[in-house]
Amino acid sequence: MPTDKDTFFIAGKPFQSRFLLGTGKFKNKQEMQATIRNSGAQIVTVALRRIDMETHQENILEYIPEDITLLTNTSGARNAKEAIRIAHLARESGYGDWIKIEVINDSKYLLPDNAETLEATRVLAQEGFIVLPYISADLYVARALVDAGAATVMPLGSLIGSNQGLKTKAFLKILIEEIDIPVIVDAGIGLPSQAAAAMEMGADAVLVNTAVATAQHPEIVAQAFAWATQAGRLAYLSRLRHPQDAAEASSPLTGFLYEQPASSANDQKGSVTTDNDQ
Repeated sequence: MPTDKDTFFIAGKPFQSRFLLGTGKFKNKQEMQATIRNSGAQIVTVALRRIDMETHQENILEYIPEDITLLTNTSGARNAKEAIRIAHLARESGYGDWIKIEVINDSKYLLPDNAETLEATRVLAQEGFIVLPYISADLYVARALVDAGAATVMPLGSLIGSNQGLKTKAFLKILIEEIDIPVIVDAGIGLPSQAAAAMEMGADAVLVNTAVATAQHPEIVAQAFAWATQAGRLAYLSRLRHPQDAAEASSPLTGFLYEQPASSANDQKGSVTTDNDQ
C-alpha cells in the first residue's frame, strides 16, 4: 500500500492519505462523522459559515475527529477582501491557519475568480497562513500562485458539484507537469474511477464532496474513493506503458495446438509412399 512509503507533504506536514473530503451536503452530522472515519481522510474542509462559534450544540466541529487537519474554506466570498476577512475570523476563532481560498462571484457556473484568488493568496501567505487556492486550471495563474506563496494549487476537474469528472484533463496534465507544489484536483469528480484517473495522471491528491455526501451510502462510497485514489497513485508510480497504435500479442503467435514445425511437416511429406512407388 502506498500509505506506508508514499508520504504526501503540504507545507512540510506529512500525510498518508491522498483523499481529501468536504463536509457539505451530508444528511446529518452523524453520517458525516462516520463517512470521515471510513474514508481514512486526514484533511477535511469546512466552510466557516457552517461553524457555530457561539455554542457547542450541533457544532459541526464536534463531529470531526481530533486527528484531522481542518481546512477552513472561504465559501461565500465574492472577492479577495471577503476571503481575507473569513480567513482572519477562522484564525481568531481558533480554527488554525490552514485556509482553502474559494472566491466565487459567478452564481450560474460557480467558477472560481482566479484574479481575486491570487490577490487573497498573496496577502494571507504573507501573514503566515497555509493557503490552498481553488482555481480554474490555468498554468499562468498556477505559476503566479506558487510565487505568491501558495502551499498547493487546487484546479477544478469540472463544474463544482456537477459530478462530470475530468473535463479539464488536458489542462490538469499541464499543471501536473509544470507546477512544483502539490496539485490537488478539486470539484467535479463524481466516480471513484475518475479519482483514480486523476491520480494516474500524477495528481498529488483529490478532494471530493458532493459525490460522497449525496450518495445513498456515503460511508461506503467514501471508502471506494479512498481505495481508488490509492490505486491510481500506485498505477502512476508503476510507470505504466503508454498506449500503442498497433496490436501486440502478450504470448508468442507460434506453437498453436496441433500446429507442426515446418521441418517436421516436410519430413513427413517426404516419407509418404504411394502404390506406384511400391
